[in-house]
Amino acid sequence: MHEGQLKYEGKAKRVYGTDTPGVVRIDFKDDATAFNAQKRGVIEGKGAINNAITAHLYPLLAEAGVPNHFLEQISATEQLVREVSIIPVEVIVRNTAAGSFAARLGLEEGLPLAAPVIEYCYKSDELGDPLVSDSTPIAMGWASARELAELNSLALAANSFLLGFFSARDLQLVDIKFEFGRLPDGTILLADEISPDTCRLWDTDSGERLDKDRFRRDLGGVEDAYRTILKRVTS
Repeated sequence: MHEGQLKYEGKAKRVYGTDTPGVVRIDFKDDATAFNAQKRGVIEGKGAINNAITAHLYPLLAEAGVPNHFLEQISATEQLVREVSIIPVEVIVRNTAAGSFAARLGLEEGLPLAAPVIEYCYKSDELGDPLVSDSTPIAMGWASARELAELNSLALAANSFLLGFFSARDLQLVDIKFEFGRLPDGTILLADEISPDTCRLWDTDSGERLDKDRFRRDLGGVEDAYRTILKRVTS
């Protein structure tokens, strides 16, 4: 893979090859999508903000015992990461009822959950990332039972660390989506990003939404919300 060769382009990022084996370059975009790309737009500065937040949090997560693919930030919108084969299972950890979870169960948004709830989605843009049971990844060969248990353990560990981290910055981590990948030797690493694109973050005092729900629900002030998260995370 030669330097600069585009390997993959998703809704929020481009992935390029490098001249270093096992290392790829991620470029974060300002493009925004919601409802499985049915709604599209641009959030000015989002790429740089999400890159900076992820670059700040991933080393802290590694220190907390959650191995991940991050290596270093190399520009405002770019970082170098270990190349992994993405496991096509999104692991969602919910601490508070919100979004589709609240709608499915007829719950009022903001209801605290007695314990974190883990849900799984099949990572497929074409199918709209459908919700699946915990037996589906094993039956379909996306992950073994041992690997699924490891995904659960890593997701809960990351969620636990981030709950405390965000709480100390007057932010409530409502829910978060994790993606994982495998190294060639089978080692599982946390991948993708952690940002207002991938988790719901509410101001602890006011309950104001400071995440992509502002874009999804046409609440306005999207750029300001993302900048607020960046400032609190890095302060």
